[in-house]
Amino acid sequence: MKYVDGFITPVPNDNKEAFLGAARRAAKVFLEHGALEYVDSWGVDVPYGKKTSFPRAVELQENETVCFSWIVWESKEVRDAGMKKVREDPRMHPDQLDVPFDQIFDHSRMIVGFFEMVAHTKAE
Repeated sequence: MKYVDGFITPVPNDNKEAFLGAARRAAKVFLEHGALEYVDSWGVDVPYGKKTSFPRAVELQENETVCFSWIVWESKEVRDAGMKKVREDPRMHPDQLDVPFDQIFDHSRMIVGFFEMVAHTKAE
C-alpha cells in the first residue's frame, strides 16, 4: 500500500526562493532514494478559518505563507529504507545546503503526518 509523508509549513515570504531551492535539492535526493513523487506547494488561497485552518494550525504570522508538501512512496517499508538513506545523504546535511532548512522556516510550527494511501484516482 502506498505511503505518504505530509507537511504543512509556514514560510516567511522573503524566504520563498530559499524554500524553492531547498525543495529542488530535496526532491532529487528523495526521488533517488525511492520516493515516487515529491511535491511542494506555495499557498495562494488559504483562508483563515473560524475554528480550524492551515493558517491557525501553524500559527501563521504576518508576511508568511502556508506551504503544503507531500512525498509518495511505494510502501511504508520502502519509505523507511529510503528515509534512512536520505538522512545519511551528504547533500541533505546542513553544511551542504545554500540555506539550511532551519533558517528557511520555523520547524516548531511545522505539521508532519504519515499516512497509508487508501484511495487515489487520476484523470486519464
